[in-house]
This record gives sequence, structure tokens and C-alpha cells, in this order.
Amino acid sequence: MSNTSHVLEISGLHLTLPGRPRPVLAGIDVTVGAGETVALVGESGSGKTLTSRSALALLPPDAEVSGTVRVAGEDVLTMAPDRLRTVRATTASMIFQDPRAAMDPLRRLGDFLTEGVRYASAKAPDGRLAELLDAVGLPARVLRQYPHELSGGMLQRVMIAAALLPRPRLLLADEPTTALDTITQAEITTLLARLRAEHGCGLLFVTHDLELAAAISDRVYVMYAGRIVETGPAAALFEHPRHPYTAALLAATPRLDAPPGPLAAIPGRPPDPRTAVGGCAFAPRCAHATDLCTAEVPAPRSGVACHHGERPS
Repeated sequence: MSNTSHVLEISGLHLTLPGRPRPVLAGIDVTVGAGETVALVGESGSGKTLTSRSALALLPPDAEVSGTVRVAGEDVLTMAPDRLRTVRATTASMIFQDPRAAMDPLRRLGDFLTEGVRYASAKAPDGRLAELLDAVGLPARVLRQYPHELSGGMLQRVMIAAALLPRPRLLLADEPTTALDTITQAEITTLLARLRAEHGCGLLFVTHDLELAAAISDRVYVMYAGRIVETGPAAALFEHPRHPYTAALLAATPRLDAPPGPLAAIPGRPPDPRTAVGGCAFAPRCAHATDLCTAEVPAPRSGVACHHGERPS
């Protein structure tokens, strides 16, 4: 049964692609509450983006999918096309990683900003657009400009304003600061946190930056090779990681107060998605792996999917 306090409930999500023996997503369970910020972290290729896009049913057309993905209590995977288009335009919005790739270079930004509400046969309340532009720090003249006339940081602000215009209950941010400089990254994440609090929507923040996840989120899900390997409150998870992968990611994070010497690195590389994996996918790279790890996939227990999750970090 759906929890009415959750704006996003992903339960038992499996996704496989033709020619790939290993699932791209294998039993994903993720929830986002109203007014909550949840981070989804992991290396490239772990399945973060596909997990977030499942909330809008933006999945490969040839994928075999099972499980449920409920947005505001409705399963988008079984939804009729007309209803799904309405949900995408009004209930859940996505901030994409590369704003230039998401915008038509031949159309003015005013068209892009209002496209969603116009598609839903609605219009923004009087003053709403001006209010949002002011909230994201943009002048009204951007409505008449084209994407090439703005910087990457300004375009990301336009995308945030477009996502918030219909007052969505769920906001999906797919690595929205990756292509930005450090100062603009800080401005965008501060802006997102403030607007999320003001509008009361749930925010799923996809990132590979653990420091950023710790700063912005209430809870964190750590993904590896299509599975959730650890989840918990952000402060507790980063202070006392229980999965070896989480601990290794934190150890590999550059720090100003780190002792001199080379950065720590995780040995090996993530498993090839075209190759089947037996047991724990992280076992070949894990210093604590045993025969049990290579033979059996660990079931999640108390927020960690590891045969040795009780091991001190």
C-alpha cells in the first residue's frame, strides 16, 4: 500500500536490457517524503540516472521492467499515456544535468519556461513567472533571449525555474552542478535547498559528489552496480559508513586537511554491465571479501547490503 506522506516510492524496481545478462537495476527501493531531500550517490554507471528517470517513466523503450514506481501515490509504470504526460507536466519535474542539451537552441527561453504548463492546458498564475525568475536571480529579459546568450550557470537557473513553475510535488535533480564551476555549484545547491524548503516539494538529488550529498540531503542512498548497498540519515552514514564501498568512496574524497601523499583509490573497476556477476558485485574490489561474498548476493539488513555490515568502519 502506498504511503501518503511519500511523494516518490520506488519498490522492487528491476530493469534489464536485451543482450545484458546482468540487470541494470536490481531490486531498487527508494522513498522521498514531502519536503525531504534525498541524495542518490555512486560512481558513473551505477544506475543513479535511470533510477531517477523511472519517476517519470523515462526508461529505454526496449527495457524489461518490473516493480512499482509511485509518484504522489500513482504508479507511473502502469499509467495511461495521457495521465503520464499530465504527471510529467504538473506533479514531477526534472532538472537535467546539461541544460544546453535539454533546451531547443532555436526557441526563446520564455517558451521553454512555460512549455510544461502550456502542455497541461494551463497557465502560470499572474506574477508566478516573474516571482520565480527573481527567486533564481535572473532578470526578466531572459524570457526574450536564446540559450546561447546565457552562461551554463544562468541556464541551470532557467531550468530550475521551469521545473518549479507548475508547483510540482516531486523535484528530480540529475547531477545539476556537474558542468559548473565551484562557486556556481555552491550557488545552485544553496538555491535548490532554499526553494525546496519554500515550496515544500520532495527533492531527489542525484550526484557522485559525497561531500555535496552530505551538505544538501536529509537521507542518502548509495548505489553500486544497479543495487542500493547502503542507506541512512546523511550525517550518520557519512560519519560511520557500514558498507566497504561507502567507506572507500569517502576515503577517496579529496580533503584540504588530508595528510600529504597520493589520494586513496578504490582498486579495480566497476563490473562490466554485459557480464553476469555472482555474489556481491563489489567483492572483487573489497578488502574484506570472503568466499560467502563471491557466492551469495547480500540481502539488505538494517540499511546495508553487506555480509559483513556489522564490521566497524
